[in-house]
Parts: sequence; structure tokens; C-alpha cells
Amino acid sequence: MREPLPEWPMFGLAEDVRPALRQARQGNSPLVLATLTAVEGGGPRPPGTQMVFADGVVAGYFSGGCVESDVADHAFACLADGEPRTLVYGAGSPWPDIRLLCGARIEIFLEMVEADDPALESLLAAETARTPCLWVSDGRRRWCGPPDQAPAMSAAVSRAYDPVPRLVVFGSDPTAIAIATLGVHSGFATTLVRPKGPETPPPVPGLAYRRDEPDQALAAIGCDAWTAVAIATHSLELDQAALAAALPSAAGYVGLLGARRRLPERLAPLRAAGVAEEVLTRVHAPIGLDIGGKAPWEVAVSVIGQIMALRHAQASA
Repeated sequence: MREPLPEWPMFGLAEDVRPALRQARQGNSPLVLATLTAVEGGGPRPPGTQMVFADGVVAGYFSGGCVESDVADHAFACLADGEPRTLVYGAGSPWPDIRLLCGARIEIFLEMVEADDPALESLLAAETARTPCLWVSDGRRRWCGPPDQAPAMSAAVSRAYDPVPRLVVFGSDPTAIAIATLGVHSGFATTLVRPKGPETPPPVPGLAYRRDEPDQALAAIGCDAWTAVAIATHSLELDQAALAAALPSAAGYVGLLGARRRLPERLAPLRAAGVAEEVLTRVHAPIGLDIGGKAPWEVAVSVIGQIMALRHAQASA
């Protein structure tokens, strides 16, 4: 008999289930990967949302409490017999006593994955290498690799994975710390950069810390399309150095804290160096969404909100 799900569903805060997949694999445990494959009627989670179940491991959520416990029962049955299955909740469900308060109809596909499955190894290797990949599975056969190399096969699940979003914050004041802290809690692989700062990092669990100059820090961290850079140093020289390193890079987002009227002096050295205007216009300044607040957490919410809004807009384009 399986253990009941925790009374407080902290496991549902995990939007990205790859850490749970890695945890199960490191424990040499078979796991069940549950994927939301269809939604009708405006459910709380979009298709592609996933949960993971293994011995001592649970992550993700589908409905905010309506179906998770029942899905867990079926997942552990799947672990026992190895058979994939499709669960239907809402209209047409064989379990009419389980109701979605939102009135939606959802389908969830369950598949058992062994710890040594090559597709699982490829998925986690792509995460480490920060390369996009595609998971294709019919429940018994599965493949994972570059999206443009997917094999022709009848699949119950075809789910794309992007690299983990990354956030680099330059600064040292409470606003910079708030942005970095909220970045960690929002699922970003986050680094706070304070050139020549204290040797001891700020006491924020999960936050990486660097003390080198902006160009050296970004070169070491690496910038790609899934990297956001937030510059909040309150120093003209550091702002200019961080902009000089971030704007020509592949970073998908570059934001600068400060009044709009002070932007020209920050960009002046780049213009003088011949940096193209289309590169300079990449900077979001003032940084963040205009939510009307200037307290550290308010600025942090506006910055993370803007980064997420732009990411989702690009994904739906």
C-alpha cells in the first residue's frame, strides 16, 4: 500500500519534474511519468504538465487537489504491473465521483520508466548540456533527443523540454537580493554577481554567487536564449560594464534598474564603441513591469513577471 500524499502539497510547486526524475534515477528506482495530454473546458494546467511518482518521490500537480491522490493510486499500480494507462477525469470519466471543480475534462497518460532507460538518460543529459529535446513515447517504447531528429512512431506523448531558465543578477542591495531570491523560488537557476563582494555568499538557499567582474562572470556562467540578466548595481561603472557584457551576448533578456532618463549615459560607451542600435534596444529599462511599487519585493515581482511574460509570449508566437 502506498504512502498517502502529504497534507501540504509542497510537491506541487515543482513545475519542472526533471529534478524528480534525476532523484529517482539516482536511487535506481523505476518511476511513473504522468503527462497531461488533453484538456477541455479550461482546466488549471496546460497540456504537457507532468507529475513523477517513485518510491519516496512525488513532484508536480494537475488540478490543485481534485485528482492527485487518485492519479497516485494509478501510478503505483502502473509501477506494479508496468502497464501504461490513460486516465480520464470529468466528462466521460469512469470515476464520476471524482469531480474537477473547474468543470474541465482532462486526460493523463501514465508510463513506467526504468532507471536505466536510455531515453531517461538522454533527457537528463540534455538538461545538463542545456540543449532542447523532445520526449516521444507510446508507453512501452520511448525516445528522447533533438526535436528535428524524432523518429516516426505512434506516440501517446510528445513533450518538448527547454533548458532550465537561468537568471543572472548584478547587484548587492536589498532589491538585487530580492530579485535573486524570487528567481530561485520561481525555478530559475540563479546567480548573484557582486564584483569584489564579500567572500561569504548571501544566506539564500539555492542561490549561486560570484565575485568577479561582469564580463568574467557572464563568460563563466554562459549566456543562451534561456538566460535572463538583471542589472541592479546602483553604480554607473558597473552598470556599463554589465551592459557591455550582456547586450552583445545570446541572453534572451537584459534588464536595467534605474530611471529612463539615465539610460543614455549608461549606453554611451557602447554607442561610442560602435555597438549597433538594434543591440542597444534589447535592454529593458526601466526594468520590470510597471506595477506601481518600488519596494525590493515589489521590484522583484515586476522583474520576474516581465521575464516570464516575455518567455510565454515567445513560446506561443
